[in-house]
Parts: sequence; C-alpha cells; structure tokens
Amino acid sequence: MRKSAFIFIVSLLTMAARGQSKRQLLDSKIDKVTIFLQGAQVNRTAKAIIPAGKTELVFSNISPSIDKQSIQVKAEGKATVLSVNHQINFLKEQEAREEIVQIDQQKTLLLDKISSEKNLLSVYIQEESLLLKNQDIKGDQSTLKAAELREAADFQRQRLTEVYTRKTEIEKSNKKLEIELEKLNKQLRGLNEKRDQSTSEIIVGLSAKEAVSVSFTISYLVKNAAWFPTYDIRVKDVASPVNFHYKANIHQSSGEDWKEVKLMLSTGNPSQDGNKPNLQPWYLRYLSYATSGTIGSNYFSASSSTASGRVVDESGVPVVGASVVVKGTRQGTTTNTQGFFSLPLTAGNSILVISSVGMETIETYTGNSPINIQLAYDKKQLSEVVVTALGSGYDKDESYTDKANRSKKSETSINTTTLYQPTSTVYEIEEPYSIPNDDKQYTVEIIEYDLPAQYQYYAAPKLNENAFLTAKIPDWQELNLLPGEANLFLEGSFLGKSALDVYNSGDTLDLSLGIDKGVVVKRTLIKEFSQKRFLASNREDKRKYEIVIRNNKQLPIDIIVEDQFPISTNKEIEISDKEAKEGKVDNDSQKITWTQKAEPKKEVKIFYGYSVKYPKDKRLQLD
Repeated sequence: MRKSAFIFIVSLLTMAARGQSKRQLLDSKIDKVTIFLQGAQVNRTAKAIIPAGKTELVFSNISPSIDKQSIQVKAEGKATVLSVNHQINFLKEQEAREEIVQIDQQKTLLLDKISSEKNLLSVYIQEESLLLKNQDIKGDQSTLKAAELREAADFQRQRLTEVYTRKTEIEKSNKKLEIELEKLNKQLRGLNEKRDQSTSEIIVGLSAKEAVSVSFTISYLVKNAAWFPTYDIRVKDVASPVNFHYKANIHQSSGEDWKEVKLMLSTGNPSQDGNKPNLQPWYLRYLSYATSGTIGSNYFSASSSTASGRVVDESGVPVVGASVVVKGTRQGTTTNTQGFFSLPLTAGNSILVISSVGMETIETYTGNSPINIQLAYDKKQLSEVVVTALGSGYDKDESYTDKANRSKKSETSINTTTLYQPTSTVYEIEEPYSIPNDDKQYTVEIIEYDLPAQYQYYAAPKLNENAFLTAKIPDWQELNLLPGEANLFLEGSFLGKSALDVYNSGDTLDLSLGIDKGVVVKRTLIKEFSQKRFLASNREDKRKYEIVIRNNKQLPIDIIVEDQFPISTNKEIEISDKEAKEGKVDNDSQKITWTQKAEPKKEVKIFYGYSVKYPKDKRLQLD
C-alpha cells in the first residue's frame, strides 16, 4: 500500500515537472532596421535548441522605448509560440557607448596622474618643512667656521630653491589636470543627461513535442529614431545635367546600438493615423492675427532681416526636417535635429509656412525672432500600432527603372534599391551601416542622379541686381523626393542653401540654384530722358530706365528679366507714355517680362519708361 502511494506521488511530481516551463536566456542580433520619418522598426534574429515541453525564452538587452503592440515573433521550426510578453529590466543597464567608455578611461588615467602629482607635492612640502626646521646649524659645544657656515647656507638656499620650483611646477600641472578633468566630467554629464539606462526583455513562451532547433525573427517599433532628407545639387555649367545627390540624415537614441545592420529608409510614418478624415460643419468667423499652432505673439516686424526659431510637436519634442518656407516664394529651409531653423528674409515677406509629414501645416507671421512654433498631428496618434515586416511580398524587379533621359550614377559609394509600396517608398541600403545610440546625426547617401534640366536665369534688378540661376526638371515625380534643405554648388563653388519645395511644384520641378556672379545685371535711370515739370496744378514725372545684362561666361544663357509699371490707386494719379520694347506686360499686375538670350562676353540692353501726373502738392514714391 505504501509502495503504491509512493509511486503515485512520484508520478504526480513528474507530471508537474513536465508541465512547468523551463526558462532560457537567449542572445539575439539586430540584422535589419527600417527607419521611418518618425520611429524605426528593428528586426532581430536568433537560434536556439528548444527541449521537449514548455519553454520560456528571454530575449534581453532590448530597447526600453519600444511599442508593445508592435512586437512580432516568428519561429521557424517544429515549435509553437504560445505567448509573447514584454517587461522593463531596471537591474540590467544598457551597454555603455564606446564614446562614454573612452572618456571613462581617460578620466581614470587623469585621476591616477593627479594622485601621483599630489603625492609628489606632499614629499616636497615635507622636505621644505625639514629644511626650515633645521636652520639653527650651530652646535651646543662648538662654533662653526665661516667656510662651513657659507657652505651650509649655500646648500639650504639651493635646495629650497629647487623645492619651491618643483612645488610651483606641480601646482601648475595639477591645475591643468583639474581643468581637463572638469571638461571630461562635463562631457560625461552631457552624454548621460536624461538618458534612460534601463533595458527591456521580450519573453516568448514556446511548446515543442521533442527537442528541436528553432530560428527566431523578432520585430518591434522603437521611438526616438528618425530620418530627414537633404540634397546636394551640383551644376558644372549650363550645358551639363544637374548632378543630384539625395541623402538621408539619421539619428537615434532608442537605447540600443545598431551595429553593421542593413538599413531601409521608409517615407512612411507609422504613428500617423490611417483613419479617413470626416468633414465637420464649417463656421465662418473673423480672423485675428494670432495663428493657430503658434506659441507667443508672432506679429510681423518689417525691420526683421532673419527669421529664426524652433518647431516642436504637441509634446514639446523637436520636429526634425520640418519645412519652413516664406509664403509665395521659393525661399525656405528645414529644421535641424533639435528643431531649430534660421531663414534670411527680404523686404515684404511676412508669413512663414511650416509643414512636416503627418502633421498639420500652419502659417505664422515672422515677428521678432526667435519664433516658437508648435505643430499638431493630423489626428491623435494611434493608441495601438502594429507594423508588419516591410519589403515582404515585393519583388526587386518592381524597383524603379530610370528613364532614357535620366541616368542613375553607377559609381555611388553606397548601392541602393528602391522599393514601392502602396502608401510609401522604401530605400534599401545594400551595404551594412552602423548608427550608435547617441542621438548624433549620421548621413547616408540614398541615390545619385544626373538629371537633364533646362537652365534659365532670372533677374528683377529693381529689387536685387543679381542674376539667379534656375533649373527646370521634368518628370521629377518618379524620383519620390521629400521636402528638405538643399546645398547648392555651381562650377565647383558652394553657393549657399535653398529649400526643395516638392509640395507646391507642378509637372516640372523648379530649382533655385542661387546667384551666379558670372552674369552682371545693372538698372540705371537715364537722366537725359527723365524730367520733372509742372502743368498748372499738377506735376509730371517722366522716367526712363536702362537695364544692362552682361554675360561673362563661356556659354550663351537664357535670362528672364522682370520690372513693372506703377498702378494708380487714385483718379488724380495718371500714368501714361508707358514704353517697354520687346517686353510682355501683364494687364492686372503691370509686371513687365523680357525673355532674352545673352551671348558669351556680350551685353544685352533693355529700355522702358513711363510718365506719372499727379497734384503738385502731393508726394509719390516713384522708385
């Protein structure tokens, strides 16, 4: 009876043991990262031998800032995934960044050196005390001779001098070392500031009928990662195509280093609400100058020559790569990794248009800088985001093929494959890349094109006596460009920066390539054909202007020159004798447009004039 009871208890214990899950720690490696305009999807891989029964696999050293709802686990092998859980591990900290490790090592060496110097200083202080205590060199029973006294005094003077000199040198050296130590401490404080040092774990429950080898693929969405585009636009001369470099600026502080991983850059934004919008009743109200979405009183200041400020989202997080454009112009810039921007202004420009992918576009007056701007998302962020693996189901044969009139550069340093998805474009960087967890900006070249362009110069000498080079690029939509800052290079020289505004471009992309000093434009009043005279109660001003365009380049150029006739706003003001040979006049705006061809090393002259009659007791601004 006792034997039967014992066998029964052993059987129960065996069954209970079999029913318990065995916990196993498993290392995983990041092999692919898809970076969105906001956020990134991380793919990890691992292999393990799973015993029969139930097993809990713990994948550690995971970013603490992941979206729990986005975790996906795929197991290839004869095992069944029973559960997937996520937890923060506050006891195990993130691996220290290499930069922090190096600074810690420098700090340790510096502290050792300071300690050694202080010990040596202590030795000299003790020796100084000993020398001073032994100044009484006369014995109790004898009197020193003059030669002995001189020798003793010389020895003490020489030795004290050496001691004081070494003490001064050590103190100076220690002061320099202390300054260097404080610099290292400041750098460490900056690197560790507001940094969540914890890690997290993904716990996967599995069941297997027998011991089996299983390959795992884990994917999840992390915050604190993003990319934004910038461009290098290079023009050799107006007879050559535009050399167009499309680059990505990547930064991340997700809590894990991406070492030698495959990068994929997506124009999508998983945090953007995918629900269709619903129109609400439209109630008209009087507008005030305070613009929705701005912080503070951003009123126009005509004296302001530069607009600067910062763009943040509703949580105060900097918006990276936001487009800031002067309304009605091509003048603009983008925000940097901290959300800051600076934009030069010209007279008459007063409204900025601020936009970013997935966020509402707002307009605000330039005002007194700095301007603080808050952008709102189109909808509230999704409370649950599930991201599927990108690129699956898309054949590389579907990637973009360049047209005959456009050539993709074959000598680019990094090969890129472009994949198209229903709502986004993904650029697959074929070579492994490393992006550390330091929130610094790293630049990756996406693609390089030689694009055929129609070059044209533009000048409005009444406002600015410079010739601006522009390029028109057809069929640009297939390049899948995003708005961003562009660096301009002409004939090997850096011209400055511009903004690539793709949202307001039509079938042809207009690029403003900046000022070309090789084309000189000058507008002068011809005094001998201009006069003022009085007619009874009126005054008549007659004006005639000469515009000279000189092409100092080696190739002919096409240039559009614009000026204008004044428009009367009062019946007492009469405008007559309007003359603009070869110019096209717009009836509404009275803008005059000349389209000219300037041969190399030649001048082109344009003449126009007008007369204005108005009461002689009034004043007009005629220039």
